[in-house]
Amino acid sequence: MFCRVRAVQPLKQLTQVIRTLADREHCVFATSDLAAVVPACGQLAVLLSRATKAGLLKRVCRGIYLYPVPNYLAGHLLFHTAARLRAGEFNYISLETVLSDAGVISQVPMNWISLMTSGRSHVVDCGDHGHIEFVHTAQRPNDVSDELIYDPDRHLWRASVRQALRDMKATRRSMELVDEEAARELV
Repeated sequence: MFCRVRAVQPLKQLTQVIRTLADREHCVFATSDLAAVVPACGQLAVLLSRATKAGLLKRVCRGIYLYPVPNYLAGHLLFHTAARLRAGEFNYISLETVLSDAGVISQVPMNWISLMTSGRSHVVDCGDHGHIEFVHTAQRPNDVSDELIYDPDRHLWRASVRQALRDMKATRRSMELVDEEAARELV
């Protein structure tokens, strides 16, 4: 009985803090964020499992949780997740994601986003939410800063169409779907 009482207190503490901090723009949390909320909890994995079962949090992918708030911009979940997953790296939205948004490629990637990163290349499976593709680049922020703008809705930097086309060529991606005429108009 004593262990059970101790386990409930960190869950209540987590619930109170998350309800205070979360809003529709900031409701995606990394495990490290949640560990800071309940520093006295020795078994964070157990606490997060209980919070998920209780419906307080939804697991997006390994190490990332969503606190479902009303009016959350669900279409940005993968972007917010990517920002939290690689918070310590240089990342920007590029490749097919930018080209599709600009109408330069005819097919829209469904539940799949592509980012350039200073970290390693990797595809993250976010279950029903989709996939995040990180593609390594050796470019430094100063190399591409003129071709990036910050997207506050997605919490990430976004490449220009010109930079996305450069990234496509540099990573040897298929250019078959690129509408050359539309690309020329935007570059």
